[in-house]
Amino acid sequence: MKFNIQETFNKELPADPIMENSRRQVEKACFSYATPKQTANPSMVHVSPEMANELGFSKGDTQSEEFLKIFTGNKVIDGTTPYAMCYGGHQFGNWAGQLGDGRAINLTEIEHNGKHWALQLKGAGETPYSRTADGLAVLRSSIREYLCSEAMYHLGVPTTRALSLALTGDQVLRDVLYNGNAAYEKGAVVSRIAPSFLRFGNYQIFAAREDTATMRTLVDYTIKHFFPELGEPSKDTYAQFFQAVADATLEMLVHWQRVGFVHGVMNTDNLSILGLTIDYGPYGWLEGYDHGWTPNTTDRQHSRYRYGNQPNIGLWNLYQLANAIFPLVEEAEPLENVLEGFKTKFEEKYLVMMKSKIGLYEKDDLDQQLINDLEENLQLTETDMTLFFRNLADIKKDAGNVDSFLKIVGEAFYAPDEVKGEVLDKWALWFTTYQNRLKKETLADAERKAKMNAVNPKYVLRNYMAQLAIDEADKGDYALIDLLFVLLKKPYDEQPENEKWFAKRPDWARNKVGCSMLSCSS
Repeated sequence: MKFNIQETFNKELPADPIMENSRRQVEKACFSYATPKQTANPSMVHVSPEMANELGFSKGDTQSEEFLKIFTGNKVIDGTTPYAMCYGGHQFGNWAGQLGDGRAINLTEIEHNGKHWALQLKGAGETPYSRTADGLAVLRSSIREYLCSEAMYHLGVPTTRALSLALTGDQVLRDVLYNGNAAYEKGAVVSRIAPSFLRFGNYQIFAAREDTATMRTLVDYTIKHFFPELGEPSKDTYAQFFQAVADATLEMLVHWQRVGFVHGVMNTDNLSILGLTIDYGPYGWLEGYDHGWTPNTTDRQHSRYRYGNQPNIGLWNLYQLANAIFPLVEEAEPLENVLEGFKTKFEEKYLVMMKSKIGLYEKDDLDQQLINDLEENLQLTETDMTLFFRNLADIKKDAGNVDSFLKIVGEAFYAPDEVKGEVLDKWALWFTTYQNRLKKETLADAERKAKMNAVNPKYVLRNYMAQLAIDEADKGDYALIDLLFVLLKKPYDEQPENEKWFAKRPDWARNKVGCSMLSCSS
């Protein structure tokens, strides 16, 4: 195997001078060297052909012993020095101090076809940032991360990627729900890929320590490699950098809301500086359309990271980043302007996105109210988000009365018998307004349906689907991992042979661990 190694992070930024792998506070450094842990009996479970191709690996490469060893942490690529990043972060709104790559180790950076990629292993052992943890990962959480990373990419959502999923042959002790019932599970490693794994917390840690010099070095590095169009560092450039990060974050959040993805743990150390979805832990997909839903058991009480609050948390996190880089800009106004602009831009982009989901493209001042009413109606009784919006594309301009509407979208209701009385009246009113609005559109029904189907996925990685794959994988059967992986490569296509996955969550999954309840160890 050949690697076009083009390392920048560990060549241009200050390193932790202490080489031993001991838990500690790391000062005035952006990373610490850390070698992956040797595993007992590694075996490859799955490799993403698309990601392998992006990196320049042939099929023969991915089936080689060398590939297996490198991407399970059992061999260090020649001429490289793996490392873990230093960062801090706000967790559930509270400053947590130093966090860092506690179970992620960056192998190296490579270039292929003009693209720059950082290669990282998750679950490859302890680092100076592991605190009281072991730095390992289990098969359960690794399957979820592997499948979802690639599924999000094919949905068109900005995301980190996954190259491979492997078993280590080791047993790892985990308490799934943090309730004192720890058990051994199969150890696993995911190789994660991104242009960079920099997070808001990478900058916050230096601000918290009043280490402006190191932060400036890191910001200058970030601009040079990922925002070169901004030009040479200056106060104005730093403000433009913040604008670029805000725009990328906004874009990502609009996509999350579009497909019904809930991250579950939007701490500042889990927000990418490049606006990529990062750290797939207790995430979930909306089953019933519910602005108040969070998949994270740790967040159940306050629901800080609920679906409907994700845009607000994105803005809150940007405030923390603004506070961090303020010493470089030295003026509040440019940063405040970006933050104020975020609110307006989000409202505008969200409206356009929601209009596209219901097939409206012409300008109409009443569209905002139409969407507000729709979002309220969708929560009157449990209504499957994916099914509702996908089936809505089958409505024709002359569809008729509410009965014909319900015949088309009724499959999305978990309790159809609740759609009566006041609930039915509200849907009838909404549908009448929607029908009248559709008649103002110039597109023919078939064209509108095609455009709606391009933004409303038919297939998403519902938690119960991932759990089924996990259950089978625990028995040594990886066929369902591959089936879901292939299915989710074409989430907007009909795929008649996979129609059974276009369905509401089954009753057995409603309260099953892994399907509805997920912890940060997920």
